[in-house]
Amino acid sequence: MNILCAGLNHRSAHVDVRERFAIPETEMTEMLGRLRRVEGVSGVVMLSTCNRVELYASSLCPMRALDGFRGILTERGGLEPPLYHHDTPQAVRHLFRVASGLDSMVIGETEILGQVKKAYSVASEAGVATRSLHKLFQHAFRVAKSVRTETQITSGPTSVGSVAVELAGKIFGSLEGRRVMILGAGEIGERTARSLQSRGVRSVIVSNRTYERAAALAAEIGGMALHFDHWEKAFGDIDILITSTNAPHAILTPEKLVPLMKLRRGAPLFVIDLAVPRDADPAINEIDGIFLHDVDSLEQIAAQSLDIRKQEVVRCESLIDDHVGGFLNWLRSIHDSGEHRHHASS
Repeated sequence: MNILCAGLNHRSAHVDVRERFAIPETEMTEMLGRLRRVEGVSGVVMLSTCNRVELYASSLCPMRALDGFRGILTERGGLEPPLYHHDTPQAVRHLFRVASGLDSMVIGETEILGQVKKAYSVASEAGVATRSLHKLFQHAFRVAKSVRTETQITSGPTSVGSVAVELAGKIFGSLEGRRVMILGAGEIGERTARSLQSRGVRSVIVSNRTYERAAALAAEIGGMALHFDHWEKAFGDIDILITSTNAPHAILTPEKLVPLMKLRRGAPLFVIDLAVPRDADPAINEIDGIFLHDVDSLEQIAAQSLDIRKQEVVRCESLIDDHVGGFLNWLRSIHDSGEHRHHASS
């Protein structure tokens, strides 16, 4: 049995390509079912985040599985995806690096582990994860914990949200007294809000499709909650708009924002779009007074805080290599025991 990994990420595809292939949570179970039916595939786990869309499959015919995955994504995105792919043992190493934050835009980021756990949980609940995939992902979680506790890879800003706040700080010099609105109170929005609070932001307005979620987060950080249908009412009073909703299409468009800019009386607005698919139509950058940054434009800021973490990468890679060896030994042992049972029964 082989482990196949195939996908695209922030290094292989720009955000305008990645968003074509992103799988929302509501569609994931259906997608897993389609992938499980691909010829040669015995089990699947799929990971879809703002920076990557990846398939992990157990398969006797990895190339057939890869062709099936490519076909499904091509149908979804309207173009052939720029896929990379790895077979055992590189697929195992790749997952361990992803779960540990070594393959992230922000090296050492910690959000990805929760996203990998969620992907595994959805596949488990859907009944499409095989014994080898169960073992692989459980091992990946142990690797990530080991990397976090035994190295300093998580020093400095370690999330897209905290890098967004770094960017806001660079724009204004100081965030004290600035007013910020956050659209979307999910995990990224929450981490961003906490980072802003720690940097002295005076006013944080939280708006979310589920008002209760926005109210709970606003209460925790001493901010204010707004119903999602009313966020435009505060548009004239904010300096920074950070958006990370799960909307399937752009919610910040020229048609929406041009009339609202009149409320600002010439004051500039910085929009930081952390969503994939993107919340902000790139065309809003052409509007006088609006300065737009998306997840890909945060990469440069992330690179500037890497010095300590880069020194730790070598230690992390060594730890991961040890764990890859341990998992491959287990994989060989179940394969060998399967062979023995086969010969004994023949």
